Amino acid sequence: MGATPEESPDVRKDQHMGRSHHDEIERKYDVDASTVFPNLAETGGLHSIGRPRTSQLEAVYFDTSGLDLARSGVTLRRRSGGSDAGWHLKLPAGPDTRTELREPLGRSHEVPENFRTRVHAITRGRPLEPVATVSTRRRDYPLLDSEGSVLALVSDDSVRARRHDDVTGSTGDELAWREWEIELVDGPHALLDAVGERLLAAGAAPASASSKLARVIGEPPPAVSSPGTRKGHAKPTVEQLLSAQLAEHLARLLEQDAGVRAEQAEAVHRVRIAARRLRSVLTTFRPLLDTSVTDLVREELRWVGECFAAARDAHVLGEHLRAVLASEPAELVVGPVSARLDHEISTEYGRGREASRQALDSDRFVRLLDVVEELIASLPLHSHARRPARKTMPGLLARDVKRLVVAVLAIERTTDPVERDTAFHEARKKAKRLRYAAESATPVLGKRARTLAAATKELQEALGIHQDTVVARQRLREYGMRAHLDGENTFTIGRLHALEQARADRAEAEFALLWKKFSAKHGRAGPVRGRARTPARRSCGGGPDPVESVSQVIEVARTRARTQPCHSSGDGGCWADG
Repeated sequence: MGATPEESPDVRKDQHMGRSHHDEIERKYDVDASTVFPNLAETGGLHSIGRPRTSQLEAVYFDTSGLDLARSGVTLRRRSGGSDAGWHLKLPAGPDTRTELREPLGRSHEVPENFRTRVHAITRGRPLEPVATVSTRRRDYPLLDSEGSVLALVSDDSVRARRHDDVTGSTGDELAWREWEIELVDGPHALLDAVGERLLAAGAAPASASSKLARVIGEPPPAVSSPGTRKGHAKPTVEQLLSAQLAEHLARLLEQDAGVRAEQAEAVHRVRIAARRLRSVLTTFRPLLDTSVTDLVREELRWVGECFAAARDAHVLGEHLRAVLASEPAELVVGPVSARLDHEISTEYGRGREASRQALDSDRFVRLLDVVEELIASLPLHSHARRPARKTMPGLLARDVKRLVVAVLAIERTTDPVERDTAFHEARKKAKRLRYAAESATPVLGKRARTLAAATKELQEALGIHQDTVVARQRLREYGMRAHLDGENTFTIGRLHALEQARADRAEAEFALLWKKFSAKHGRAGPVRGRARTPARRSCGGGPDPVESVSQVIEVARTRARTQPCHSSGDGGCWADG
C-alpha cells in the first residue's frame, strides 16, 4: 500500500498523541480561476496519479500586533478539516523548506504553551492574537511511484481570506484567489522542478506571496533591519556596515533559536556561531564604540556561547569518536566501549541541551535580544568613527592581525604541554576573530578582504581540530577512569586517547605549515614548531596583500611581541589593542 503524507519517514511522531515534527518542502504558484488543472501523469519520475481527495480547511492565524512572527518567517495557525487538523507552527529551515510542528486541535483556541515557548525569543512576552482567517477548498492529487508510494502531493486550492480588524483598523475586506502547491513527501527534490515546469506550462506563475498569510497581511519587513542593508550604498559608512553586520547575525541567532526549539540537529552549534559572530563584530569595531555600552553586550554574548558549549562539544565529540571507533579493527575494540561512549556522551549532550534551553527561555536572553536590536537602531559610535568604512576597515583588520601574531608567538614561547594547548586555543580564537573581521570587511574591501579571510580560515580550521583533540583527550581520560572503576576493560579507550594525541600532533604540524605560508605571503611572523610533518596544503593564491601595510603590521607585531610580551589573553591591557 502506498504511503500517505502522514506516514512519510520525514514525519517524526512524539509520544503524545497528535504531535509531530517534520520538514515541509514545497513550492506555490498563482493561477487564474479559469485555468484547467494539467495532466501530470507524464511527468518524469512518476508512475501514476492517485485518486484525488477534496477537503475543506478552516485556519485562524496568530501573531503579535506587530506581526513579529511573520517578520521572522514564522507561521502559527489553528486549522480544522483535512487529515492534519490541529495547531501548526512553521519555522524557516532553508530554500523551499520549513520545519512544521503540530499539536492536537483540542477545544481551546488559546495557543498551546509548547508553541508559546518555541517562539519566546521572537514574541518576548507580547500576546499572540488572531490576525487572519483563511478558508480553503482543497483538491489533492497524490503523485505515485511504481510501488504506489506517494512521492509528492499537488494541491489545487480555492482560497477566501480576511484580515482581522484589530490589526489593521479597517473593515477587513474578503480576498479570494486560486493557487497550486506541490509538497514533497518521499520524492526527490528534482521532482519539484519537473512538476513545477508542468504547472508553469499550464498557465501558472510563481507565487507572488510567500504564503497564504502573507497574501492577506502583506509581506512584512524583516524582523531585524538596518540602514546598511538597503541597496544603493556604493560607499557605505562605518555605521552602515556595522549595523548591517549586527542585523545579519542577530537574524541568524533568532532563526537558530527557533531551530533549537524545533530540535534541529545543527541548530545548537549555529546559535553559538551567531552569538560568537555578534561578539566578534563588536570586538573588531570596539575602538569606534562607546565601550561602556557595548562591553556589557559582549559579555552577555559570551554567556550565550558558554551556555551552548557543552551541547556543542558533546555533539562534535560523539560524531567523531563513533566514526573513529567504527574504523577500528574488531580485535582492537575490547569491552563495552561503544555502550560506554554512547552513555557518557548522550548524558553530557542531554545536560548541555537542557542548559541551552534554559538560557533561551530566560529573561536574561530576552533582554539581550532587546539590547542588540537597540544597538542596531542607534549605534553608540564615537564622532570620529562616522567616516567611510573603506578608510576605516584596514586599520581595524590590522589590529586583529596584531592579536593573532601575538597569540601565535605565545605558542612558540611555551613548552609546558597544558600551557601549550591553551596557547593554541587562544590563537584559534584570534584567528577566528580575524576571519570574521575580514568577512565583515568584504563588502568594502572586496578581494583583499576575501583573501585574508580565506587564509585565516585555513589557520582556524587546523587550530580547531587541535582544540577538538584537547577536549576529546580530557573526556576520554574521564571516561576511562569511570570505566575502570566499574570493572570494564579500558584498552580501547586508551587507544582512542593515543589516536587523539596523534591527531593533535598532525594538527600542530599542519598549522605550522599554514602559518609559514601565511606569514610568507603577508609578512614574516616567525616559525611555529610542530611535532609531526604532513604535506603542505595548496596555497591560497596570488594577488595583492589583503590589507594595506599588513606585512608591516605583522613584522612590527612580531618585533614588539618579542621585546614587550603581552600577558593578557583577554580583550584589554595589551599593546596590540592599538
